[in-house]
Amino acid sequence: MQRFWISVTGALLSISLITAAAGASNAKVVPLTRTERCTNLSRQVDEALETHAAATQVTAAKALQRKGNRFCANKKQAQGIRMLANALKLLGVTPIDPVQ
Repeated sequence: MQRFWISVTGALLSISLITAAAGASNAKVVPLTRTERCTNLSRQVDEALETHAAATQVTAAKALQRKGNRFCANKKQAQGIRMLANALKLLGVTPIDPVQ
């Protein structure tokens, strides 16, 4: 009888550990704020300008980056994000958004 209870207890422990592991993997990811997205995209534009310095649209991309940074600084992050994404596209780079 003691073996029976030991195996039942072991089974219950296994089930609870599996359930806990499944619950931990379903943890919600906190989305980035628009300000953080502005910062990330601006950094991506900086990196793209270094690696794609020979691109024909460098001047236009720099202008869009300045406008985007200005929008982000003036609490108009949505417009800033669009400008920064367009600057990346001009350089032939796909914007990387870590949380979608």
